Amino acid sequence: MQPVVVAYALYLAITVPLTVLVARTLSRHGKTFLEDVFQDKQALAHSVNQLLVVGFYLVSLGFVTLFLTSNDTVLDARDVFEMVSVKVGTVALVLGVMHVGNVLVFNGIRRKHLNHVTPRPAPAPQPYPGYPAPAPHPAP
Repeated sequence: MQPVVVAYALYLAITVPLTVLVARTLSRHGKTFLEDVFQDKQALAHSVNQLLVVGFYLVSLGFVTLFLTSNDTVLDARDVFEMVSVKVGTVALVLGVMHVGNVLVFNGIRRKHLNHVTPRPAPAPQPYPGYPAPAPHPAP
């Protein structure tokens, strides 16, 4: 088997599971976050989470497959490892940037939702501990 084919196989064997791991992590923690944001709309939280995960898969696996090819000359094991390390490192950085992007999207959704929530009335002031409560005013 040609060394470049080995490099491609190693690259895919590392990057596809890495993409799945990141997507599952985003899905699990994103679901919890969105359920907290959309407390009254669990179905909406689930749908938004699924849409974000599908988008993540499409973009990241699209990048992984587009970045598969190489014009490098791969003659021996050293060349295989060097090529695979550059490719996997690039994919990891791109996945990291995409992860940050997803977190920013989640945060934007949270902020937008919190801005539209009706504020709760402020609690009544409480006397400072150690001081007696003020005496009631006498009726006129």
